[in-house]
Amino acid sequence: MPSATARSAKRSPGSGIALLVIASCQLMVVLDITIVNIALPHIQTSLDFSTENLSWVINAYTLTFGGLLLLGGRSGDILGRRRMFMIGVLLFVLASLLGGLAQNAPQLLAARSLQGVGGAIASPTALALITTTFREGPQRNRAFGVFAAVSAGGGAIGLLMGGILVEWLDWRWIFFVNVPIGVLIALAAPRYIRESERRPGNFDFLGAITSTLGMVALVYGFIRASEDGWRDSLTLAAFGAAVVLLTTFLLIERSSRQPITPLKMFRDRNRAGTYGMMLSLAAAIFGMFFFLTLFVQNVLDFSPLRAGLAFLPVSAVIALGAGLASQLLPRFGPKPFMVTGGIFAAGGLAWLTLTDIDSTYLGSILGPMLLFGFGMGMEFVSLTLMAVSGVAPNESGAASGVLNATQQVGGSLGLSILVTAFGTASRNEATDVVPQFLREANPEQLQFFQRTGQLPPPWADQVLTAGVTTAFIVAAALSALAALIALVVIQVRASDLERLQGGATGAPAPATSGSGPSGGSTGGGPSGGDGGAMPPRE
Repeated sequence: MPSATARSAKRSPGSGIALLVIASCQLMVVLDITIVNIALPHIQTSLDFSTENLSWVINAYTLTFGGLLLLGGRSGDILGRRRMFMIGVLLFVLASLLGGLAQNAPQLLAARSLQGVGGAIASPTALALITTTFREGPQRNRAFGVFAAVSAGGGAIGLLMGGILVEWLDWRWIFFVNVPIGVLIALAAPRYIRESERRPGNFDFLGAITSTLGMVALVYGFIRASEDGWRDSLTLAAFGAAVVLLTTFLLIERSSRQPITPLKMFRDRNRAGTYGMMLSLAAAIFGMFFFLTLFVQNVLDFSPLRAGLAFLPVSAVIALGAGLASQLLPRFGPKPFMVTGGIFAAGGLAWLTLTDIDSTYLGSILGPMLLFGFGMGMEFVSLTLMAVSGVAPNESGAASGVLNATQQVGGSLGLSILVTAFGTASRNEATDVVPQFLREANPEQLQFFQRTGQLPPPWADQVLTAGVTTAFIVAAALSALAALIALVVIQVRASDLERLQGGATGAPAPATSGSGPSGGSTGGGPSGGDGGAMPPRE
């Protein structure tokens, strides 16, 4: 029979509020990746970005986010996860305010980079707080289900919020909206989230710097290649710098006594496969939102609000897929959902390659998005659980940091590859379209072309569509690669299923009475059911 303190823990609403605070932070961080997408056409016009360089509005955030996530996870382990969680949130709030006030492209990109720093501190500590707040088993499965659904569905929610804010107010409000939300999270955290044990250690600053700069150089190389070709001297220099920096990073990690990226994390077959899958799938989901947002606004002529509403069904099916996977994982294990989810995502993206300038939302866009979203919902729950399953408590920050880093770095790197494919296909299409335009255009259209160097509709739509469909071909291949990795690499052991069912959890500490930051008891997640107990504070 459970003890009185354990029963009290199950009834305590503290863990539900703690999960709400943690999930709200993750929603704010993830949402900011896509809420900007809906405003990209307006930002492009206001601050004079080219289509290829426009991707830096996304990459400036995701590169610093992904590059520093490992350091952020490590900082939580050493300095206390709740403390660093709050610092990350407040830094994110400051950067959001600066982004909304930006008057030119460099100021906006600098603010986006600072947002990435704040997110890199807040996000891995948020995930690590789940692993230390909820017992391994059904309770943690539900918490991970909520966290994964927020991580995956936040993209679609961001597009909807972006549409509302851009249409009713101004594109700057996609940044300003983070300020009150972040302040509320920072105020609630010390009341409902307990501080973790601080562990001695050092910060691997050289590892963080070389990894971040290496990824920046690599992404810049791909984007530069899309505009100036693969033989351009700066393109080659960027790739050369990336090789040197990333090689240096690996050498630093191998010799460091406390590396920012514990390479032993990759020795586990399942965990290494999970990280590889996340790289591929993040590229696909970043590309899907980026290019479909441009397509529905520029080709289908959707308003920002209508474009945001168009993506709303994606969040619903992502939540459905995540909920289904979290319920069935203890019975079947994560592998079936990893394989099936990757196949669904690849199928949805392959379907989108059939899009042309005569496509409609209901006839050509909605179906592929739903198929893709359902697959991604299953994937994110399975990947999250597999990445942190069986990790020692003192390494949960590092494990969650690597998972988040692969997602963000994979998104940035993948988006740069897709932009390269987009740029190449668009230039090839423009070579064929421009002669046709010169023959058929009226004097006003010709004057516009001579003044701006840009094709007017419908010729511009044709060029954009050719680039977008080519990008979707590459994205579909990346999703198919993820499914192949799951099929060949992932092996679910009996011990994994036992952990998912609540057994073999090690030696959890007994529950303690109390609630809030100084207490020890927590209840179940928002979905209710069997509760658990937080280990006592040491």
